[in-house]
Amino acid sequence: MGYVASLDLVAAARAGHTRAIARLLTRAESGVAEARPALDAMFAHAGRAHVVGITGVPGSGKSTLVALVAAAIRKQGRTVAIVAIDPSSPFSGGAILGDRIRMGELGGDPGVFVRSMATRGALGGLARGTLEAVDVLDASGFDVVMIETVGVGQDEVDVARAAHTTVVVSAPGLGDDIQAIKAGVLEIADIHVVSKCDKPDANRTIADLKSMLILDLANRPGWKPPVLPTSAATGEGVDALVAAVDAHRAALEQSGEIATRRALIDERRLLKASEELLRDRFERARDGRVASLLAAMAARELSPHAAATRLLAALPQGETA
Repeated sequence: MGYVASLDLVAAARAGHTRAIARLLTRAESGVAEARPALDAMFAHAGRAHVVGITGVPGSGKSTLVALVAAAIRKQGRTVAIVAIDPSSPFSGGAILGDRIRMGELGGDPGVFVRSMATRGALGGLARGTLEAVDVLDASGFDVVMIETVGVGQDEVDVARAAHTTVVVSAPGLGDDIQAIKAGVLEIADIHVVSKCDKPDANRTIADLKSMLILDLANRPGWKPPVLPTSAATGEGVDALVAAVDAHRAALEQSGEIATRRALIDERRLLKASEELLRDRFERARDGRVASLLAAMAARELSPHAAATRLLAALPQGETA
């Protein structure tokens, strides 16, 4: 893909052409060097969408909730994009939500875009290129971009570092009080949701979360994370969740914290990009140097840290691609 072609793709995506958006998302996921001009250009035009991270343990009804929230946002006349992170399945052409949630009337709606991304062994809960995918969707004009991931500890932390608003979904009977403490959910959640609130033990889960929040909120200034009951079966609580997301965004903007959150996201992206560039340089330059260093380590002449320092010092300077 040449420079002119990549910029043509950017223009098409920003004009809302679905195929151009999909092609840029594929390039964001693959991380090919040829896509860099286009992805950099999309980053320059991003920054308007509100990014919402939605996470929760498997079986919490999170994926169904995402579809219902998207439908509620559309009823308000706003556009919404969904990036669904799958930690195990291979890339499935954006159809991962097809059998996991009832997209229903969202199918064919030009104001909704759904994309699945597989982690493919990436560290943490987010697939490689997730935030660049968010850039693409943001610059393409979507008002809200939702990142949905399975919450297994690190995933929850990662999605909180990538979003302006983090929603954590719990469900009755899944040991959510223990899970919340272990995964640090109290610290990263801006909004707590208890799904399947029509179940008889839902009130206990709600009470457990509220009890744990009492201690956490005592020392937290500003926004107080609410605990919202929802039901996919009845639609209860979905409008309240959308209203809470909007209220959180308004609170961030009023307090000025939105700038802080964006800066933290940018800082993390800068460091991650630097790590990837350094790793690529290391992979290209390591041949011929590792064997001698391993021999010195085996003879206890060098420690691992000292050997790594020598290896990095020998990397060619100035290479970035």
